[in-house]
Amino acid sequence: MIDKQFATAAEAVADIPDGASLAVGGFGLSGNPMTLIEALLAQGTKDLSVVSNNCGVDDWGLGVLLGAQRIRKMTSSYVGENKEFERQFLEGDLELELTPQGTLAEKLRAGGSGIAAFYTQTGVGTQVAEGGLPRRYNPDGTIAVASPVKDTRIFDFHGAEREFVLEESITTDFALVHALKGDRYGNLVFNKAARNFNPLAAMAGRICIAQVEQLVEPGELDPDGIHLPGVFVHRIVEVGTDIEKRIERRTVAASPEGRA
Repeated sequence: MIDKQFATAAEAVADIPDGASLAVGGFGLSGNPMTLIEALLAQGTKDLSVVSNNCGVDDWGLGVLLGAQRIRKMTSSYVGENKEFERQFLEGDLELELTPQGTLAEKLRAGGSGIAAFYTQTGVGTQVAEGGLPRRYNPDGTIAVASPVKDTRIFDFHGAEREFVLEESITTDFALVHALKGDRYGNLVFNKAARNFNPLAAMAGRICIAQVEQLVEPGELDPDGIHLPGVFVHRIVEVGTDIEKRIERRTVAASPEGRA
């Protein structure tokens, strides 16, 4: 299908079943595909395994699915701003595969590129490679599931023998992403920090669903300015430019000396 436009977010996510795996774009609260997340929440899909840099906050981003107990497992690199995430994990209601941020990005990119696994120095000499990181707790606080030992190998790298750890790539059933602009063929342009993880999540999903603020006709996007080609995108929904966008932590610069 060349024209990939769907009329509503509800239609675009309607066939995501219980138990599906999702790669979801966003970095903090930047670039969260909130309209798609809310449509998924409304249709009641549950028992989800989600791969995303973080899980939003208690009332925004993936946090709304988590708060409704729709997520079974999270694969993330950062979990520090969500109290409900902490509660569910420590009480044994949620499985967590904690992954270094750069490794997570490469696992998604590799999956989308048809690469089954890769070696990296990140995590060598830690529990990332040696195993034992808690993935799920029992209600009494003991570890129910721990991370496994990973394969390591010595390579001659930059003129020295160095140890690397094998990381398997990530692919998912679906991907949900947010972009600034897109055309009906699925070509996407992201805005600033929203470009973090959204293209990678899109690549990893077998079916990628993109919400865009502005939908244009094919040919209107500068080919040199396209961040993700339409070959990775299967469905696209226009959500408009007046959607709510939240700031996770607002910081105000100090006033120059002598000024109020």
